[in-house]
Amino acid sequence: MSLRWETLEIDGPWKASIPVRIHKGHVQGGKPPVVLYLKGDAFQSPRQDDGALPVIQTLEQAGVVVVEADYGSVSGNVFPKAMECAFMALYGLSNKLNAFGKGKSPLLIAGDEAGGNVAAGAALKARDQMPGRLAGQVLLSPMIDPMMTSASIRHADEIGMRERWSDGWSHYLGSACSMQHPYAAPCLCSRLSGVAPALVMTSDDDPLRDEALGYAGKLSEAGVDVTKRVLPAGSGWTGLYHGVGGAWLAGLCSEFSAFVRHVTS
Repeated sequence: MSLRWETLEIDGPWKASIPVRIHKGHVQGGKPPVVLYLKGDAFQSPRQDDGALPVIQTLEQAGVVVVEADYGSVSGNVFPKAMECAFMALYGLSNKLNAFGKGKSPLLIAGDEAGGNVAAGAALKARDQMPGRLAGQVLLSPMIDPMMTSASIRHADEIGMRERWSDGWSHYLGSACSMQHPYAAPCLCSRLSGVAPALVMTSDDDPLRDEALGYAGKLSEAGVDVTKRVLPAGSGWTGLYHGVGGAWLAGLCSEFSAFVRHVTS
């Protein structure tokens, strides 16, 4: 049975109304972690899917509350509106955590592909505007380099994504000026220290592998607690871009569960 979209009302200095779906079918205990999840789709036309994506179902199995935010329909998937929308959802959840348990639940943000970029940008803004309130960030093959110059991106044509990603970047940024903003292209940010601990996942046959690992390396160099995981080629990881599950889901479940234990211990 499909979950209904509802409206998350954000009060305070950042007022907004954001469509969300709340997944909590496997929650146990009094203060489950809460994860704001941002879907990818290469900054393309926003849409609200009827069912839960394999990624959401996998995160949910770890016993967390997954709050799926439809930031795209509100923002038109353009910068800075998309990142601001995600940040406002994060801010709103940080003030409503007691609604998910008896105690205060730890708060994380997660995103795949374009959603990973938005999540990384929102995590940077959270460091600047609500320090200490974000427990972790989960970046699944974040689409993080608008220049698209890495060695691994050369294989994007093999999975039919090069043109889609190129068009997506053009739509999201709109102008060269936006690309210079650290919240728009976190890989270009010169001040990464103090951002929330990160789990960065990719695979050996992923066209976004090099930029994902490059960003993980920059975070680590800045003193951020980073967990990097590269799944083997053939695990089906690139099905992530098409909402298709596979052997990679078991790896994601294991790594995500370990990461949550690590940042909440």
